[in-house]
Amino acid sequence: MELSGKSIIVTGASSGIGAAAALLFAAEGADLVLGARRSAELETVTERVRRGGGRAVFLAGDVRDEAYAGALVELALRSFGRLDGAFNNAGIVGRMAPAAEMDPAAWTDVISTNLTGAFLAARAQIPVMARQRQGSIVFTSSFVGHSNGGLPGMGAYAASKAGLNGLVQSLASDHAAEGVRVNALLPGGTITPAGGEGDPSTLAFVAGLHPVKRMAEPGEIAQAALFLLSDRSAFMTGSPMIVDGGMSVRLL
Repeated sequence: MELSGKSIIVTGASSGIGAAAALLFAAEGADLVLGARRSAELETVTERVRRGGGRAVFLAGDVRDEAYAGALVELALRSFGRLDGAFNNAGIVGRMAPAAEMDPAAWTDVISTNLTGAFLAARAQIPVMARQRQGSIVFTSSFVGHSNGGLPGMGAYAASKAGLNGLVQSLASDHAAEGVRVNALLPGGTITPAGGEGDPSTLAFVAGLHPVKRMAEPGEIAQAALFLLSDRSAFMTGSPMIVDGGMSVRLL
């Protein structure tokens, strides 16, 4: 029970990595506040947690909304009396195109979701954890935008994730003395609805880019998030934790 007694927010929890994380964290003893845009899917995941004996509440909304970030924190405090961790997992790939061909609105959509949404989450979550003198925040980033992990047509996504990695390092430096740890999780290709589950040729191509010759299951990425939220990673902060099946090594 790695997370016993801990209250944790999970965003992007309606499917994929977020849903897998919610079920894993609950099995490890966490009380959960689940967030995503799709209310019906969130309710389904919440009921699965409850049927397994866990405690979970949910609130649908958009991570680009400052009020929503605060509402998730307030829900954690109202429901469980504290906030010990957050897995800020919500994000989008957006439209893939060279920068010269990208509509500025598509650029803004990716940046506001992946980077500004992360800032808003941190802004709401950190003060509570700092008052408690303890907490762990994990952001889902990507090998894309980190080191030499650039891919064609992913300028907006890469920029958002590179910015997120920088934000994580700055937040970690600002708040380490207050007992708040902040880390980034950098997955490789993962089999999720957002990752092209319905297109076998796309999956096969992406799998082949990884040295391990497969994509990750959502539960494998959730296990890495569990480590970063648990006390096992108590001396880690500001780290870009790469869980990418060797993809970034191949691109070096």
